[in-house]
Amino acid sequence: MIPMKTSTIFKSRWFALVWAAGILWVAYDIAEGSAQTGNTSGNAAQATDVTGASVTPDDEKKFEQVLNGL
Repeated sequence: MIPMKTSTIFKSRWFALVWAAGILWVAYDIAEGSAQTGNTSGNAAQATDVTGASVTPDDEKKFEQVLNGL
């Protein structure tokens, strides 16, 4: 995941700070991107299952019961 040895990251405190700033920047970009692509009209999109059929409240209750039974 990290293109270099993790032991070299923390040999210098300045390099560690730059590395941590980069991680925070990436996290911010990811969070900001998902917030911008969200539905801003106030209406939630209709959930669908793998076949493309819409998910009903009964389906949600059945799924919740199965999860609670695990």
